[in-house]
Amino acid sequence: MEASVRDAYGRASRSPAPLRIRDLPPEERPRERLARLGPTALSSRELVALLLGTGARGASDLDVAQALLAGGLRDLASRSLGELVRTHGLGRAKASRLLAALELGARLASHTVEDAPVLRTPAEAARYLLPRHACRPVETFGLLALDARHRLRREAIVSVGCLTGSLVHPREVFQEAVVARAAALVLFHNHPSGDPEPSAEDLALTRRLAAAGTLMGIEVLDHLVLGAGRFVSLKERGVL
Repeated sequence: MEASVRDAYGRASRSPAPLRIRDLPPEERPRERLARLGPTALSSRELVALLLGTGARGASDLDVAQALLAGGLRDLASRSLGELVRTHGLGRAKASRLLAALELGARLASHTVEDAPVLRTPAEAARYLLPRHACRPVETFGLLALDARHRLRREAIVSVGCLTGSLVHPREVFQEAVVARAAALVLFHNHPSGDPEPSAEDLALTRRLAAAGTLMGIEVLDHLVLGAGRFVSLKERGVL
């Protein structure tokens, strides 16, 4: 239905109704184009619209998708469920479906050909971690548990929130390592600001966990701080 608006002279006029997917010619609809040409032929706006399925009052699914992508895909991937739910046209179910799709994409991007990737260098570990964790909207601390040949045995999130010694305790870190029968660990956390430069707290926590690892007989190989497409290795900085 068209909405009534007034022009600059106060005269009543009608604004065009939002363009819905079903208003397009059948051959131009995203679902039909995907079936005919494959998903790579669709724009990000069309892909998001397909995930949403429906629009909202006064906004089509394509309009809502366009609004969500105003800051780009990276910005969209960094939003929390609460932030998405506040977007016009998104309820909890649609926002959850969108986050699930983004997480699946991030997991696929982090996979290698082998089931158990070998992470021998900071760059290899960063290539695995950046797509999965760099865009998280809150600071998240985790670990990669490796075997003696540096093959990944387990990935675990230990803490979500401000990175402090009280939230990241050696007990929780090495409990995960013992369960995985790890020979070594790569620690990681993200900076939601996008700047991976480590803080004084990051350095102190790294030294504390490395000392605990020495006592446990599980070497802490590195601690990677993840930012927007960048990382800092505390091993390369000489902290470990």
